[in-house]
Amino acid sequence: MITIWKRFEFAAAHRLPMTPSTHKCHNLHGHNFVVVLSYAGTINSDGWVRDFADITTAWNTVKALVDHQYLNSIPGLENPTSEVLAAWIWARMASLVPGLVAVEVQENATCGAIYRGA
Repeated sequence: MITIWKRFEFAAAHRLPMTPSTHKCHNLHGHNFVVVLSYAGTINSDGWVRDFADITTAWNTVKALVDHQYLNSIPGLENPTSEVLAAWIWARMASLVPGLVAVEVQENATCGAIYRGA
C-alpha cells in the first residue's frame, strides 16, 4: 500500500456564525485555502496508485463550487470551519476518484484540519 497526495488552492470568504460576536472569525473575512487530497492503494501496471490528472479533473468540479465564493451560502457550509470544509470536500471527492484516505484543509500556514472519513 502506498499513499500519494495532490495539493490545490482556492480563495473564498466566510464567517463563523457559531463563534461569539467578539471573536475575530465571527466577522466576514477570507482565506487562500490549501487543500491536500491523499489517496492510497497499490501501484498499478502503469506504475501509479492514481493518475494525478484524474484527481485534478475531479477537484476542478469541486473547486468550481467554492473558489471565490462566500462559503456560508453553500448548502452544508453554513458554518464553514476548516473541519466542516474538509468533511464537505470529502463527501464530494470520495465518489469521484476511488481510494481517498484524507482531505487536509489549511486556512493559513499555521492551522487547518485533516478529515479521514467517517
